[in-house]
Amino acid sequence: MLSSHTPNRRPLERGARLVAATHNAGKVAELRDLLAPYSLSVLSAADLSLPEPEETGTSFTTNAELKALAAAKVAELPALADDSGLEVEVLDGAPGIYSARWAGPTRNFGLAMRRLADEVRERGGWSEQPGPRANFTAALCLAWPDGAIDTFEGKVFGHLVWPPRGDKGFGYDPMFVADGQTLTFGEMEPARKHAISHRARAFALLCRACLGGA
Repeated sequence: MLSSHTPNRRPLERGARLVAATHNAGKVAELRDLLAPYSLSVLSAADLSLPEPEETGTSFTTNAELKALAAAKVAELPALADDSGLEVEVLDGAPGIYSARWAGPTRNFGLAMRRLADEVRERGGWSEQPGPRANFTAALCLAWPDGAIDTFEGKVFGHLVWPPRGDKGFGYDPMFVADGQTLTFGEMEPARKHAISHRARAFALLCRACLGGA
């Protein structure tokens, strides 16, 4: 599922410098992989010692916009921010925009996955076959120092498994199996995950709008 927002559509030229507005090393690596064909020089927020703004938005889109605009204005460069998370049907969409916060200040996703499994169990969700329904959502925002933005959203649907499987990816990837797949995102090689992930689907829209993609 794909959707896009805002009419800016300002193109990024090949060779341009771009800030990946995140301190999450996994997200930076994934964004760099996706951007590799476009010859962009990608700097992370950590590379530039940029502060992490408080995520006060009430949706993935508003949080992505907040982070991208903050980085673009401080760095005086275009910035790309992601806000993403896991939404579990039996938990009424939780953890949603709080997905990273469930991992605590140390970003311990082992604990976050355990909490998620326990809360699903309390709701009787593990009785579902092949597992409780869930989806990953990603919002990508490309922001410019003058405040112009473009925002794109992608989703991938599937089910959860327990115990987690695989040590690739990051976050809740080892618990999630996309529809039509047998491996969790944590078991997939990066190229295979990138072909179907929520972030890749949002990126495909950004590519067509701002990177000259087909």
